[in-house]
Amino acid sequence: MKKIFIIILALTAGVVLKAQTKYPEVNKLISEGNFTKAEKMIKNILADNKLSETEKYNLNFQIDVMHRIRLDFDRNEDFVKKALKKYYPDLNEKMLSTWEKDKSLEMKVIDGKKMFFHNAVPNLFRINAEAKKVKEKIDGESQDAWREVLKTHLPESVKESLESGNVFVNPLKMKITYTLTVNPDAVPAGEIIRCWLPYPRGDVKRQRDIKLLSVNSNEYVIADDSHPQKTLYMEKVAVKGKPTVFQMQLEYTSYSEFHNIDASKVKPYDTTSEIYKEYTAERPPHIVFTEQIKKLSKEIVGNETNPYEKVKKIYTWINDHIPWASAREYSTINDISSYCLNNMHGDCGIMTLTFMTLARYNGIPCKWQSGWMMHPGGVNLHDWGEIYLNGYGWVPLDQNFGIQDSQDPKVKYYYIGGMDSYRLVVNNDYGQPLFPAKIYPRSETNDFQRGEVEWRGGNLYFNKWDYHMDVEYLK
Repeated sequence: MKKIFIIILALTAGVVLKAQTKYPEVNKLISEGNFTKAEKMIKNILADNKLSETEKYNLNFQIDVMHRIRLDFDRNEDFVKKALKKYYPDLNEKMLSTWEKDKSLEMKVIDGKKMFFHNAVPNLFRINAEAKKVKEKIDGESQDAWREVLKTHLPESVKESLESGNVFVNPLKMKITYTLTVNPDAVPAGEIIRCWLPYPRGDVKRQRDIKLLSVNSNEYVIADDSHPQKTLYMEKVAVKGKPTVFQMQLEYTSYSEFHNIDASKVKPYDTTSEIYKEYTAERPPHIVFTEQIKKLSKEIVGNETNPYEKVKKIYTWINDHIPWASAREYSTINDISSYCLNNMHGDCGIMTLTFMTLARYNGIPCKWQSGWMMHPGGVNLHDWGEIYLNGYGWVPLDQNFGIQDSQDPKVKYYYIGGMDSYRLVVNNDYGQPLFPAKIYPRSETNDFQRGEVEWRGGNLYFNKWDYHMDVEYLK
């Protein structure tokens, strides 16, 4: 295998993207949705040659964030009304206003115009219980195909684990083809496009026998497992009028992981240990022990002292109160866990960070893990986490998959200490540098699943390229 050796611009070393600028008037304009005025003010500030390279980098990123928000909130009121008429023939302004105020219908005022999140209408029927009933009367109830798979897969994994005494069971061999396609003429012909693809980790015990079969380039580099976000990197030259395709094919085996946790056997933590200190700490901007977190924690956890029971209480509360909904890009959210509690909905990563914040505040060490869910009928990006229970070590926890409909408590609470076989683990943390280093701000500043692309002229955002995962189940 040939490897690429790259010289990275020193500019990127140590750069941290800021959620806000150091200019209060700019921050105020952005928070009020006055993007055009904010962008003009930022450009005026950038004209000052005394700014450091880091300050310029962060200010330019704020302009980029406003562009990303505009892409996310691209539905006007006429579009939303037309889409809702099927379910609400008598739709009126009062109904829209109510949904906007209770955050069921996600909206922002941008430059004086009311603009809705591009998935605001489908999300309404996920977030609002009454709206969901209305939709089901017209369209009928629907069930995710991948949940049907779990009805047999989870009991099988529990049974095999209990009978064998093994934690890792029910192996599944998969062959994947991952393709990232940059739009024709996204960059000028002859320019080099740099691409990072998601690659399976070799340091996760339930993910084994990784075999790279092909890469559509003779030169590439695979990050080693010391990098929390695992990548396969390559470069290609853009050709006029043609898409630029980056593709890899590999096989790997994924196991279910099941820990038969007994709350009475969970030991107290050594609060002086490095694990405890690192993984119960705040981590701004997304893990912050706000007054909102402290108050909610008291309501959820109360006087509970057993670590496992604390976890179960937090997990159950999120399961019962935070419905899944398609989310805006994470790079546009200043504090993801606060965003979740202020809006009372979120996708898998938003739920995971909310769980992590509440758990860490309650002295439960926890960390991030993510990649893909590979279930038949449900192949998609996915985030989950791990918790540390003294006496068991690190065990998986998937907040989004939630409490299962089962009479067997081991299946019902499977995803507190368990994980199914249909996973591709790429990341052991969020918001970490890619390897080789990326020069420009990432399209996804926290997670890494779709990939990242740039050229010497800047980052290529998600609207400039597409991605696709093909999965073949071999066993």
